[in-house]
This record gives sequence, C-alpha cells and structure tokens, in this order.
Amino acid sequence: MSAVEETPVLQTPQRPAIRREHGLHPLVVVETHPIQYHAPVYRELESRLGIPVTAIYGSDFSVAGYLDKEFGASFRCDTDLLTGYGSCFLSTVAQGGARGFDMVSARGLRTALRQTAPSAVLLTGHSPAFHRTAFFEARRLHCPLILRADSIDRGRERSAFRKLVRDTSLRLMYRSCSRLLCIGKLAYNHFRRLGVAEEKLGFAPRSVDTAAFDLTGEGRARLRTATRARLGVRDADYVVLFSGKLSARKAPDLLLRAVRSLPAEIRSRTVVAYLGSGELRAPLAELADSYPTVATRFIGFQNQTQLSPYYHAADLLVLPSLHSETWGLVVNDALHHGVPCVVSDAVGCAPDLVEPGVTGEIAATGSVESLAAAIERALALAGRPETRERCRQKVSGYTVEKTAEGIAQAYWSVVKQ
Repeated sequence: MSAVEETPVLQTPQRPAIRREHGLHPLVVVETHPIQYHAPVYRELESRLGIPVTAIYGSDFSVAGYLDKEFGASFRCDTDLLTGYGSCFLSTVAQGGARGFDMVSARGLRTALRQTAPSAVLLTGHSPAFHRTAFFEARRLHCPLILRADSIDRGRERSAFRKLVRDTSLRLMYRSCSRLLCIGKLAYNHFRRLGVAEEKLGFAPRSVDTAAFDLTGEGRARLRTATRARLGVRDADYVVLFSGKLSARKAPDLLLRAVRSLPAEIRSRTVVAYLGSGELRAPLAELADSYPTVATRFIGFQNQTQLSPYYHAADLLVLPSLHSETWGLVVNDALHHGVPCVVSDAVGCAPDLVEPGVTGEIAATGSVESLAAAIERALALAGRPETRERCRQKVSGYTVEKTAEGIAQAYWSVVKQ
C-alpha cells in the first residue's frame, strides 16, 4: 500500500491544543460514515463531558448525498454531522470515494489511527468488513478498545455451524476489548451469553437527538391539527403510523393486513400513514385498495427535522419487522412525542421501551392475528394525557446525554491519567 493511499484526504475542525498540553489524547471513533444518531453524542462528549473526540470516517457519503437502496431514494442528512468534534475522512465522494455503506474501504485507516494518537478507540460494529479491519488495526496500537455495537442474538436464521463460527469469532473479539457497552437489554444478554464479565460491561443506550423536534404542548396542538387536516384525516379517526423503509424485512404489508382484520367499526376510523419510501410502495397501494379497503396515506421519506408534524398527527406507531431490527429508533422518536408503539417481538428495543398496556404492545413476529389484537389493545391507550406522559418517561433514560455519559464512563475507566 503506497504512502499516498495511506493518507486521509480531509480533516475537519481541530480541537483546542490545551487538551493535548494536559496530556489528554482523544477518544478515536472509527465508523463507515457520519451518522445522524451518533454525531450529537460526540459533540456531547466534547462540550459537556470534556473528552476530546476524533471520528475517523471511511466516507462522507451521508453528508454529500447518496442512494439508499431500501428507501429507493437519494438523500443526505439535513442536520449538522461534523461540527463540535474532530473528524477525518479516508475518502470522499468528490474524490471517488464510497457512495454507500457497503462500498466503504478501510484503506488508509492504519495511518489515520497513528496520526490521531488515541487514548482509546471506540468501535461501533463488527460487520461489514470495514469494522473488522478497524478492530485489527486498532489492536495494533495496543491501546484500550471500547465496543458499542448492535450486538444481539436476534436476526436472520443461521445454521448450527454458522452460529458456532459467529459465536467463536465474537468471543475472541470481546476478550480483546477493554469495555463493551450495551445499547439495551438484549445486548446485555448477548454479551453475558458469550462469557463477557459483568465488570467489563457498561450502558450507552440507543438514542435520538431531539433538538430538531417540537415536543411542547403548544407545538403538538398546532402541528397535530394542521397535519391531520393536510392528510385529510377526521378528528375522530385513528392515525396508525409506519415510519421507515418500505422493505420486506420491515413488513409494512403486515400492518395493512392487520388493520383489514380489525372490527369494521375500528377499521372504518383507521388511517394507515406510511412515513418512508421503498420498493413496496406500489404493492402496498394495491393491497390498500383491495377489499376490505383501508384508508392509506403515503407521505414519503422525510428527514429528521421534518418528523414532528407526523408523529404529533399519529395516535399509534407500528413497527412489525420480521428480522434484522437490532433496535428500532423510530420507537424512540414516537415515545419522545408521547405516541404509544406496537412492535413485533423481533424488534430489539421491545424489552426496553415497549411496556404492554403502558407504552404500547408487543406482537408475535409475522402474525397478522397477533398484530391486529395488539393494535386494538394499543388504540385504547391513544389520546390519553397519561399515556403521553408515560411514553416520555419511558424513553427519558435513552437520550443523547445518557449515551454520552455511558461512553464517558467507559473512557475514563480505561484511560490512564
């Protein structure tokens, strides 16, 4: 590999030199690209918790704009992903770099890690290959490794052999980490099953930045009325919201089938709103028009800053995913807005955030009957002030601040002062 190939191509804001003078080297994060749910955490670590952060990104495609295959649309994040902490890119779209998650290369990572001189390295995954390369390159530095990843046991079905291979490789990886951070209860169970000692575990929950949301009572009243009017929804109607990619693994069609099986007096008052785009858009429209018909609205993809009107307009969020839903951040979004949620038991956040009869309901994965029954039960929670308060209370421990504090505790526990 040539020296040119080993040089990161773009550097963004530098932190104050005084921190280096005090002997505090950065926490270096290695990720494929800037992520809207992670950047606020890194700013929080810098600004409030006093930990210098440098993120090494494989590509800038989420900033430059890219085609999301599942959404079936091109977009870029409309929130600031780069200020408030240090960052560098191994490649950029403008210079021929990766234009998507599965194309990111780790070329140049070794040099970037040496240049940043980390006190500790935070890894955010073990798949795809970029993350595995990051793990091995970070180990070369002989500095503490902190892992915060979507590590759970639920997902696609694997053969006994593939399960054994996966478990063996993860056990070896986990032994090399100084700290492992759980995103929720299922991650904790996964780590303990693979033999991680209790004292190596911490908690840094999955969280969303609520800065772009309008969570005030006045905002809810104004946005709910205006948005429901724009969608052509009557005051007495229920708006059942699906937020996400219209892809097979998220089973948006299961929601329509469940609503069709509700009692006629409930079905006639229910409007299903799809907040997202994807390959199933046309089949869903066809299914909605078949007998018995279901009133349906297709809103399309909306960026984070545009979400509050639709969550306030909703009475219920439904996420009926079949697999590969390691968390489900749209549930965080909904609960922050006081909206109860129905999720399948394949959704990773279900044990943490969805309390049956309180903040929503949990349905059996892939079952129309179970999902319909869960929706009917959850609609009894909709519109109640006490439900909104309980939803917000439930998600109050899953915030950017709590995530940053969990990472900070891990950092200080492994960094020599």
